Amino acid sequence: MRYEPAVRRRKLGAELRRQRELIGMTSREAACALGWHQSKVSRIETGSSGAKPSDVARLLDVYSVSDPELREMLGALCGAPAPDGSRKRSPGRRGWWYAYRELLPAAYLDFIRLESEASCARTLETTVVPGLLQTPAYARAVTRAALGDPPEDLVEELVRVRMARQSVLAGERPLQLCAVLDEAALRHEVGGRAVMDGQLRHLVRQGALPHVRLHVLPFSRGSHIGITGPFVIFSFARIADLDVVVLDHLTSSLHLERREDLRAYAAAFASLREKALPHEESLAYITAVADGT
Repeated sequence: MRYEPAVRRRKLGAELRRQRELIGMTSREAACALGWHQSKVSRIETGSSGAKPSDVARLLDVYSVSDPELREMLGALCGAPAPDGSRKRSPGRRGWWYAYRELLPAAYLDFIRLESEASCARTLETTVVPGLLQTPAYARAVTRAALGDPPEDLVEELVRVRMARQSVLAGERPLQLCAVLDEAALRHEVGGRAVMDGQLRHLVRQGALPHVRLHVLPFSRGSHIGITGPFVIFSFARIADLDVVVLDHLTSSLHLERREDLRAYAAAFASLREKALPHEESLAYITAVADGT
């Protein structure tokens, strides 16, 4: 069975409903055009049940949606294979995370799926380096700290997952990542001095990638709107309504999809980025911290 996160089903359903309403068609009319029961259209639009890629394609045909990028994006939300050789899944293959479905909580699987299909991620981190930019040694130390005293084989499995996630930063269409880091994330000696030194220098190398932008919030900038905790905003190409905010907690994650929430977090991130150091100054700042200054 194909695994599709609930947040993606809701996003897909909302966009399909919007496309239907744009042409003035009722859900009953859409169902009749396809020989379906109206309840099937309703379940898809509310996200209460998943939709096969073929069903989504037929709905888009009925709604006269011809834009290939829009069709590809909505297809991705229901698990359709990518039509090209990009970082998205290739035909006939499940996402790499499927092999870890028994190990990872549903909320983490949701997060990975969103991350794998997003075109852009804006993230605030207040105490640790973002997972997409962690070294294996740092990720290992973070995992041990987060789980208390876990078995070593579990630690290694979770570190492998974190390293596999970083594939979104490679390929022809890599994720555009913009991260605001509180200075505390640079100063906490996670795993000891040697591990932290390697992590900071890795941050600088990753920051040199054209699709990665880092902004440090020094302690000297005082309190800021993000002091209450980290968050990630995922954005999807050409469909702003599919954006989602993810808030991480100790035992779960919260997905925010309401437009007012999205606007509030987008404004908060813009404020944080403006308050933080510019990208090049941030890389120099990280280097200085690594050098012990």
